[in-house]
Amino acid sequence: MGIQNFPAALVPLIQQNFLEAEFSGGLTSRLGFRDIADREMVSVGKGETITKTRNGLKAPVTGPMNPANNTNLDNGLTASGWTVEQYVLAINMYGDTQDLNIVTSKVGIGDQFLTNANVSGVQAAQSLERFARNKLFDAYMSGNTRVTATLGAPGTAVAVDDIRGFQTVFSNGVQVSVSVSNPMLVTINGASYTLTAATADGSNTSSLAAYGGISGVLTLSANVSVANATAANAVVSAVAPSVIRAGGKLTTAALAAGTDRMKMQDCLDAVAVLRGNNTPTVRGLYNCYLSDAQMLQLFRDDDFKLLYRGAYESKEYRQGQVIELAGLRFITTNEVITQTLAGVVIHRAIICGAGALVEGTFEGQTAALQMDMDEGLVQVVDGVVQVTREPLDRLKQIISQSWFSIKGWAVPTDITANTSIIPTATNSYFKRAVIIESAK
Repeated sequence: MGIQNFPAALVPLIQQNFLEAEFSGGLTSRLGFRDIADREMVSVGKGETITKTRNGLKAPVTGPMNPANNTNLDNGLTASGWTVEQYVLAINMYGDTQDLNIVTSKVGIGDQFLTNANVSGVQAAQSLERFARNKLFDAYMSGNTRVTATLGAPGTAVAVDDIRGFQTVFSNGVQVSVSVSNPMLVTINGASYTLTAATADGSNTSSLAAYGGISGVLTLSANVSVANATAANAVVSAVAPSVIRAGGKLTTAALAAGTDRMKMQDCLDAVAVLRGNNTPTVRGLYNCYLSDAQMLQLFRDDDFKLLYRGAYESKEYRQGQVIELAGLRFITTNEVITQTLAGVVIHRAIICGAGALVEGTFEGQTAALQMDMDEGLVQVVDGVVQVTREPLDRLKQIISQSWFSIKGWAVPTDITANTSIIPTATNSYFKRAVIIESAK
C-alpha cells in the first residue's frame, strides 16, 4: 500500500493488503439475497437506464406434416416466430463515509482504523442486500391485495390496499400502462373482472407503504357487486406472482396469530410451483429465505420434523444455520419483509430460483481511480469500492474511509414461458420465486 503521504505515526500500523482483508471480511457477512442474482456489467457510455431483452422459445410441433401439402416453395409450411420480453435496469450510486483523526485517536488507532474498514464493509453489504431484497419483494408481492372500502352500491371504482402489479401489462413483450386498449383480467372475491385503470391515492395509506406499497383505486370495465367489493376481500391479478398463505388464507389481513403458522407443506407447494415453471435452481436447490420465527414454526410442524429427523450431522445443520431439505436450502435472516397488521405480526419467507434477480454493476466506477488503486488507496471487493483518502487538512491529521458502488437491480419477467412452451407453467409474469406468508 502506498503510504508515503500518510503521517509517520500511521506507517507501522498499515501493512500490505491488510486493510483490504478487513474490508473483504466485512462483506462476507452479507444476508444472501444477492446470491440468487445474475451479475451483469453495465457498459460505459450506455446511459443510466438500460433496457434488456430476453428471447422466448417457439411452441413444440405436436403433429406430423401433411404429405399432400408438401408442395411449392414453402413445402406446406407456415413461418412462425418467437416472442421477446424486456426489462429495465437502472443504475445509481450508493455510498457512505467516516473520518478518523489519527492524532486524537492515537491510543487506539490500530484497532479503530481496521475496525472502521470492517464496519464499512458490513454496512455496504447490508445496504446492497437490502436494495436487492426490496427490489425482489416489490415484484413478487405485487398483484395480490385486498379491498379497503366497501362500496355503497355496485360501481366500477374499487379502493385497494396496494396497486402494485395492477398498473402495467405486457404488449408484444413491452411493458405498457393498463388502459381500455390494454386491459388486465383480475378477480375480486373470486369473481372475474376486466381492469382498465389503476390510480394511486393522493395520500398513501397502504399497509405496506414502508415497503413500497401504494394504495389506490382500481377501475373496472363493468360494475362490481357490493358483495365482491366488500372490505377485506381478495383482489388478485390474473398474472400475479404466486403467494402462499399459511392456513390457506386468501389475504394477508386474514392471517391469525398462533394458528396460521408456516408448514412444510407450504414449502413443498412453493417448490411444486417453481418446478412447474421449470425455474432453475441455485446450485441444485431453491433458496428459502425465512425469519427465525418461521424457522421455529417449521420445527413445530410434524411433516418437517419427520423429514428432518436424523438427516444431518454437520455443525452448521446442528446449529440450524443452514438446512438443506426436500429440494430447499433454508436460510434464516432477520431481513425478510415483515409487518404488523391489526396487531398480528406477519412474516414473509421467499423461495427463489436462479435468475430471480439481476444485479448490474457499472464497469466504469473505478475509471478515475486507477492511480490510487495502484497505490493501494482504493480497493474493490465484490463490486464495492473502498476509498481511503490521505490527510488533506492543515494539520495533516484527518483521514477518511469511504465506500461506494454504482449498481442497479431488476426483476426480469418470464412471460414467454407460457403453457404452449411449458404445459405446467403458471400465468404469472414473475415465475422464479414464491412468497409464503405466516403469522407469528
